[in-house]
Amino acid sequence: MNLILLSENRQRAAAGRVYIGLVPIARSGAMTPQPFALERVPTPIGRMLVLTDAQQRLRAVDWEDYEARMHTLLRRQYGKDAVQLQDARQPSTARRRLEDYFDGDVAAIASLPVALGGTEFQRLVWQALRGIESGTTLSYGVLAARLLRPEAARAVGLANGANPVGIVIPCHRVIGANASLTGYGGGLHRKRWLLDHEARWRPA
Repeated sequence: MNLILLSENRQRAAAGRVYIGLVPIARSGAMTPQPFALERVPTPIGRMLVLTDAQQRLRAVDWEDYEARMHTLLRRQYGKDAVQLQDARQPSTARRRLEDYFDGDVAAIASLPVALGGTEFQRLVWQALRGIESGTTLSYGVLAARLLRPEAARAVGLANGANPVGIVIPCHRVIGANASLTGYGGGLHRKRWLLDHEARWRPA
């Protein structure tokens, strides 16, 4: 698991937010927005949005037809007007690894660095998601039990839905207790495709 944990969270702690891999900017009047590079990447299941920071860490992965939701999650993560999206000047490492993933090298994204915000519980869930092996699935209940919170399956589901970095933090690998494909932010057709793709190319 490669979520980057940093401790400089003091400025936003009072607001109830804890940040991973993000150094908040001190609030002295207007706050300078953080620049994130945006790439629009063609894939077999639609155009994908990839956001990275100056350190080449992933900040968001979403789908072009869900761009409004991506902006909503960014506001929740970092605050209103705290992020400025700029067209990437050159392909990022994350883009190249994701392209490799879609070409069949499903392990290519396993070590990609990710930096994002969220509550302490959300971070625990997102870290646990990165521990689900490609080509396998877990139920919300099993994932909650792995976190030693067996009563928190619903909360795990909500954290799953708030994940801003799809595919790399593989919320699509979580299914219903009866093995049904429950909701996925990119649409159930994409969830089904991703699971089939990973099962097909799972390393021996």
